[in-house]
Amino acid sequence: MGRAEFGRLLRAARQRSLLTLESLAETSGVSVRAISDMERGQSLPRQATLSELMDALDLDEDERRRFVEASARRAGRSAGRVPRQLPPGLAAFRGRTDALATAYGLTAQAARAEGGHVVVAVIGGMAGVGKTTLAVHWAHQVADRFPDGQLYVNLRGFEDATRPMDPAEALGGFLAALGVSDLDMPRGTEERSALFRERTASRRLIVVLDNARDEEQVRPLLPASTGCLTVVTSRSQLSGLVAVEGATPVGLDVWTREEALSALAARIGEERCRAEPEAAAALVERCGHLALAVAIVAAQVSATPQLPLRTVVRELRGTGPLLDALSAGARRSDVRAVFSWSYRTLPPETAVFFRHLALHPGPSVSAEAAASLAGVGMREARRMLRQLSAVNLLSRDAEGRHVLHDLVRAYGVELVEQEKDDGLAARIRLLDYLRHNADIANRFLGPASTAEAVPPAEGVVSVALGTREEALDWFRQEETSVSSALRSMNDPRLLRIGMTLTQDWVGYYSVMGRWSEEIATKRIGLDAAQRLDEPAAVVRNAAALARALAETGRTDEADRYVELMLGQLDRIGPVERAFAERTVGWVRGRQKRHEEALHHARRALEIYRTLGDDRSTAREMNAVAWYLALLGRYEETIALCEEAVPLLQRDGNLRIEAAAWDTMGYARQHLGRLDGAIADYRESLRVYGEAFDGYNQAEVLDHLATAQREKGDHAGARASWLRAADLLSAIHSPRAERMRANAEASRGHGDLL
Repeated sequence: MGRAEFGRLLRAARQRSLLTLESLAETSGVSVRAISDMERGQSLPRQATLSELMDALDLDEDERRRFVEASARRAGRSAGRVPRQLPPGLAAFRGRTDALATAYGLTAQAARAEGGHVVVAVIGGMAGVGKTTLAVHWAHQVADRFPDGQLYVNLRGFEDATRPMDPAEALGGFLAALGVSDLDMPRGTEERSALFRERTASRRLIVVLDNARDEEQVRPLLPASTGCLTVVTSRSQLSGLVAVEGATPVGLDVWTREEALSALAARIGEERCRAEPEAAAALVERCGHLALAVAIVAAQVSATPQLPLRTVVRELRGTGPLLDALSAGARRSDVRAVFSWSYRTLPPETAVFFRHLALHPGPSVSAEAAASLAGVGMREARRMLRQLSAVNLLSRDAEGRHVLHDLVRAYGVELVEQEKDDGLAARIRLLDYLRHNADIANRFLGPASTAEAVPPAEGVVSVALGTREEALDWFRQEETSVSSALRSMNDPRLLRIGMTLTQDWVGYYSVMGRWSEEIATKRIGLDAAQRLDEPAAVVRNAAALARALAETGRTDEADRYVELMLGQLDRIGPVERAFAERTVGWVRGRQKRHEEALHHARRALEIYRTLGDDRSTAREMNAVAWYLALLGRYEETIALCEEAVPLLQRDGNLRIEAAAWDTMGYARQHLGRLDGAIADYRESLRVYGEAFDGYNQAEVLDHLATAQREKGDHAGARASWLRAADLLSAIHSPRAERMRANAEASRGHGDLL
């Protein structure tokens, strides 16, 4: 019956394709006689022949399935029975376009038996990301290409209170499915593995090895035929299979926002998601785009079709730990339980390290910050980070930083509380790591500090920094960490170190022209200073805020912090008073209240001279000179700057020396001495260049361009403005566009914008 049915199907398909016996033979590589025998019901094809015929006839999926079934129904089949062990696929499967493209490429390779080796794919990813779902979906989609059947086993590599399956047990199930009787079943793993390779040597099978623990569990289960496709899923990376067996890794991350929304809609209905698009987006965001979490929430939502999605979102946000909500009752459908199966495989010291790592408040963490959190050395930290990555509790971003999924982090924080770890000490070490290394890095960004560096606490990593670029790289690396850490200072015991930390990061933000970040950081520092009632700290933080706000044009808001500083003058010493007066002068200058600016700058200068602080005196002389220039008192300006420059050069104060040359240039330009002004501006540029201060170089280039334009050098002015625009673009300053507009206007000798 099977031969006749297959012959009828083959003849009908050939005729629909308008192929003769000869043309089908030429296209498929199968002889005319063999095709004729099959069509007359005298024979059935071998598996390789069947695939060649189906490809030549360009059959759709339903037709291929009928061909496979008809060719398999023959009595006394010598190769044994055809197993069909795949679990049901997910009807609502969505997304995974890139992974499926890789999967189908491997399928084609196995179906053609290319390369002389068994095709093995390893699907890896964190718990709950959808590895098994992808593997089963893939296997169902291509099952017709492997007519000798499908084998499937859950190896229980990561399951609750269950030992991983012994390979011998898995092999026993496979061999029984292939027709080996109990009497013929070998006892040992090696003997069963040898028989399995023998029974699969000429077959075309899909073998799905789900939830594997390690390479040793998988290797005995690999078939021998080059026409077989083996799909392994694991939370471990199984790099040994990739290196030795030539397996292809297929990495899975959490869904994209679009994939998660599509999956949610497939489970609860498109109409429901379209009716509340913002709530649907918030729902999948709350699930961290994790497949298992979305599936659990979707099941809960489906059970209450009358409940608005916005209500579900509100309940998820307000009903205690999120992991409690992400439970469907069964352990295999409980996000917390699934994570625990990976956690329990960790060595004890790595489990402790993982718990400390979960206390990091940001989206990603450097190896140095991780080591500091846990209070371990870098060698131990890197080893344990590799172990966590190997079981996919941790991933890496494009910058090489380590990433914990939000739900994994929530699970780790719960463990900290359960195990009674000293979370406060870990958080203090993280803040001290950010403080100590920022203090060191700041010494490469400006004048060397006269204060000695405060050594880090025990267990805190000290990063080796030797150049300005290394210092800037470290700041960039830890930007997200410091912003997240400062925003999570909800323990009063962290206020003092957090306040110090904000001060250490202001230098970086200032050099980079990152005013919005500086403002946000200093608001946190000021709040801490006020809560601690430390007037000197209040002044420092209010000063930084006032300067940043004035720099960004928010001068009215800056007034609030000026008044706050002035209100502290009676509570602080002379050094802090001079600093406050100097800052008030600077803000008043930005507000174009030049007489007030000069008044406060002179008060600061008087205090510095009384203190005998030559360095600060020279710096404040430049400030006074600048306000004199703004008031049109240009000769006084030049005289004061000429007095200050040698003092600044003696102290190596590059940035203030550069500012003094710029001030002199401004004064000479307004006196009509353009050659002298241009020379001063160029010297200012040179010194700012030595200080690697691109932001202030752009300011001086703007001044230089105006002097060049006045002299009639429009090409030179245009070049200066374009160079200023490039420097400002590098730090994402909005003023870059104005510089480009000025340059464009200078092209036609037009008016400046």
